[in-house]
Amino acid sequence: MIERIITAIETVVEWTGRIVAWFTLAAMLVVCAVVVLRYFFGLGWASLQELYVYFHASAFMLGAAYTLKHEGHVRVDVIYGHAGPHYKRGLNILGCYLLLIPVMGWLFYTSLPFVADSWSRLEGSHQSGGLPGVFILKTIIPITCALLILQAVCLAYRAAKGGDTTTTESLDA
Repeated sequence: MIERIITAIETVVEWTGRIVAWFTLAAMLVVCAVVVLRYFFGLGWASLQELYVYFHASAFMLGAAYTLKHEGHVRVDVIYGHAGPHYKRGLNILGCYLLLIPVMGWLFYTSLPFVADSWSRLEGSHQSGGLPGVFILKTIIPITCALLILQAVCLAYRAAKGGDTTTTESLDA
């Protein structure tokens, strides 16, 4: 039962990462459009400039759990890089339960009033002609925290089982 829950969480994280990876391409295309419109045609819109910030922020934040799943985050290699598999598993468990989960839990909890306030006002851009969905962008903060907490539980579970903490198998399996 636990293994199925862990697999389900990792599937959600995997799909989230694969989907938001396309946001990076979208951000690049919007930046190119902004540059071409501004410097070749003398046109510019605040909403278009904000759009690439939204894409970048969404890709960065929603992709964090995917990056954790595939152990792509920067570590202190002085300690971790030269350690054996048993020591690495112990560091992963301690890091998840003593650092990552508490910090993300605190950030989740403290972001909720901030996000609720934004939703209550349906907050939009402070710039004239900006995007109206700032409240949606702010909602990504607690979602990111939740995804990171769930992936940290998966990472710690796999480390405690003594297996490889990375899961790169296909989603089709």
